[in-house]
Amino acid sequence: MTEEKKPRPNANYKLSKPDGPNPAAEENIVFYYNRERRLEKASQAVKDLYAKRGTHNSFNLFKPLVADKPRATLFFTILLICAFIIIVSLVNRIGGSYSFEGNKIDINGTRFEGATIVVLTKTVKKNSNYSYTGAVDVAVSYPSGVNAGTDEVPVFYHRIFFSMEPVEEYRFAVPFVFPEQLIVLQSEKSTLQIKYKPE
Repeated sequence: MTEEKKPRPNANYKLSKPDGPNPAAEENIVFYYNRERRLEKASQAVKDLYAKRGTHNSFNLFKPLVADKPRATLFFTILLICAFIIIVSLVNRIGGSYSFEGNKIDINGTRFEGATIVVLTKTVKKNSNYSYTGAVDVAVSYPSGVNAGTDEVPVFYHRIFFSMEPVEEYRFAVPFVFPEQLIVLQSEKSTLQIKYKPE
């Protein structure tokens, strides 16, 4: 008995060949999405947008930071804060104020008859939870980069005592004069080195 072939439900459609697609037929395929053709019918604003995207190849770090008003305001505010911090730190360095275990230290020196009169002022910081009280060893010499003109390095030793007073001033005479001097303060836990120029 021969079996009868059932008709296909889509008998009106042509089947593709089993050996694969025909390259000649692929050339005749019409692609309905064409960007260039679509942009020809688009508005001028859309054309400008695509033209801008195509030319944006260079890397720019500054432009995104100031692209709009809020970003520009934030960027320049950060710059002003950084400049203010740098200026304040420089003023503190120039003014000769240093921090030492919750105390603010100011150093001044005056030349007098072959000696240097050192004035050390200790001020307790207002917002500090702890300020050191007790003995502080002081050593005065000249920095290693300064030529003292002598073979031996002179070092002057002294001891002062910090008390609970909010402001204290200590004066002592150093038996030599150099254009720049190095003073070292040492407590039980901390050491502070200060370079200063006597007047």
